[in-house]
Amino acid sequence: MTATTLIGDLIGSRTAADRQALHARFERALDQVNAAFSPPTPMRMQVGDEYQGVFATLGDALSASLLVRLALRPEGDIRHGIGRGDVEVLGTSPRVEDGPGWWAARAAIERVEQAQARAATRTLRTAYVADVSVSEEDRTAHEALVNASLLLRDELVSGLSARSLSVLRGLLAGQTQRDLAEQLGISPSAVSQRVRADGLGTILAAHELMGELT
Repeated sequence: MTATTLIGDLIGSRTAADRQALHARFERALDQVNAAFSPPTPMRMQVGDEYQGVFATLGDALSASLLVRLALRPEGDIRHGIGRGDVEVLGTSPRVEDGPGWWAARAAIERVEQAQARAATRTLRTAYVADVSVSEEDRTAHEALVNASLLLRDELVSGLSARSLSVLRGLLAGQTQRDLAEQLGISPSAVSQRVRADGLGTILAAHELMGELT
């Protein structure tokens, strides 16, 4: 089947102050995303600090990658590789996938690791490799547009404070700015100022547009 594979890898969890608590948050985030998107292959932990899942659309995978990252920030972080293409199920106990879609996601996460070594792209945490079945010209253009959006999204998220992350998580969950002000013990105008100053509205708008990709 043609689908979108998402591979994630926790960054530096072995040196976390409370690794058990970080993993508990991670597992809750995976459960929440699985419930929200009902992916054909639910996201699940693999060996070590890696996880993977298969989504019906690129938009779902892109949305999931943001939600999981936000669940871990600022105490932890994660790199993601997203690949579009055919996925073949080789076994069911345990479930094992292979094929071009899985290879593309693996290549994408390797791109993230390489990008983190360069100053201009050190905040990148998510990369995308497109379906190899389409023409090279179309694939290159499609990849460039998605990856440019991811580069900017990751840069904005990487610079957010703990308070701004809380606001963004609440807005993504459908809470109003007034609700968040009461929850955080600050004024509605302080929430509004934070949304504007930290580009939270931009992240939300990009999240909605990227979520529509098939």
